[in-house]
Amino acid sequence: MNSDKQSTIKPTRILFVCLGNICRSPAADGIMHHKVFEIGLKDVISIDSAGTYGGHSGELPDARMRQHALKRGYNLTHHSRKVTSSDFDRFDIIVAMDDYNFQDLFRLAPSVDAEKKIFRMTDFLTKISADHVPDPYYDGASGFERVLDILEDACEGLLQSIKQRKL
Repeated sequence: MNSDKQSTIKPTRILFVCLGNICRSPAADGIMHHKVFEIGLKDVISIDSAGTYGGHSGELPDARMRQHALKRGYNLTHHSRKVTSSDFDRFDIIVAMDDYNFQDLFRLAPSVDAEKKIFRMTDFLTKISADHVPDPYYDGASGFERVLDILEDACEGLLQSIKQRKL
């Protein structure tokens, strides 16, 4: 992508958030990294993920999620971390995978302006109908595939919103 197209997109920093940061949010992180790289915006859009629970800090994503994501071309190498209040200063858009994490992020937000950065992942769906991104941790293969379907759709919708300057 040439620099003219990059200059039409304002620099944007995105944080994806789920509970443990080992399934949904690192998958969203990997999918969005892939999409941003493909369209040549890796220098304009930066992406990270975190969890509202820190019990998995430092761990790679769940092996089952890595396996299912790799089949679709996404290599998930993010190491889990817990979301912090400083993330509200570092990121422009903070995306929760479900209502539980959405509410936790509101409790962590240090200000009303910080709260305005919080969205639900399903806010960006364009093809699939879902009110949350389900936690596939206790589901079988179909649960991981369903999550990846939802995340691919929502990441595309989020990217379109950024490109159209809706966010």
